[in-house]
Amino acid sequence: MLRTALWMMLPHKLAPTRFPGFAHTRPRGTLTPSPLPPRPPLRAPRGARGCSAGAAFQYLLVQKTGAQKNVGLIQLNRPQALNALCEGLMAELGRALKTMESDPEVGAIVLTGSQKAFAAGADIKEMQNKTFQECYSGGFLAGWDKVSIVRKPIIAAVNGFALGGGCELAMMCDIIYAGEKAQFGQPEILLGTIPGAGGTQRLTRAVGKSLAMEMVLTGDRISAQEAKEAGLVSKVYPVEKLLDAAIACAEKIASNSKLVTAMAKESVNAAFETTLTEGNRTEKRLFYATFATNDRKEGMKAFVEKRKANFTDS
Repeated sequence: MLRTALWMMLPHKLAPTRFPGFAHTRPRGTLTPSPLPPRPPLRAPRGARGCSAGAAFQYLLVQKTGAQKNVGLIQLNRPQALNALCEGLMAELGRALKTMESDPEVGAIVLTGSQKAFAAGADIKEMQNKTFQECYSGGFLAGWDKVSIVRKPIIAAVNGFALGGGCELAMMCDIIYAGEKAQFGQPEILLGTIPGAGGTQRLTRAVGKSLAMEMVLTGDRISAQEAKEAGLVSKVYPVEKLLDAAIACAEKIASNSKLVTAMAKESVNAAFETTLTEGNRTEKRLFYATFATNDRKEGMKAFVEKRKANFTDS
């Protein structure tokens, strides 16, 4: 059984958990969940259907959910290793996100794990024997950036551990909702290395230099409530209500114009990647661009006529 060094640093009494409501022994390529038991802690409440990805998933469960089936739901499904982010899992995640990105029905995406762990870190067993030459010439972890460049909004629904690469993965998403028992941390320093997938950069931008420096230099974790107070997390929910809340937010986002939503996401992201002057220029350019869309015309017309807008994503 694969284990990670980050997992090994967790209390020894922690046992791998299964995600209630989903089959854990299934043929490759099965995307549809098994029959749900009564009141499972985490599931899409309004129904879900399989999302065709054209190939098998070994480490993910991929569905469409929500009342309009316009929310993509991706669950990390490597329970025996607390969803450690091995190369195979990340490759599958990139493929699943590409499928969601090209699906005209999907307006937003929810990424989640299990109640025990969103993701307890990268797979240290895979990387422990890598050399500098292999990392540098092979662009090690470069593929992880696929998550952050998806144009559709991604909501991370984090229960349990989000440590190391798991915390970095959550921060690549656009919104983070956390369960009350979630824990966030960048403990790479305890392994003799540093974060390598954006941890030092995104964490600092989210919580400020002092707290980010403390977390990175000590390896200490913060709770869900502390993460919310620091600005890393938007909202905190009871464990059993977290996924429902994330899906509800995704449905609200998906009801808007997908075209304009992508513009809004690009504009907000510019605030973290450019100067204030350049960011304002980006915002103005995208604001003007909305006036070339049918959805801007429909949105304003619907407002004047006091009715709900019927966006066509054009």
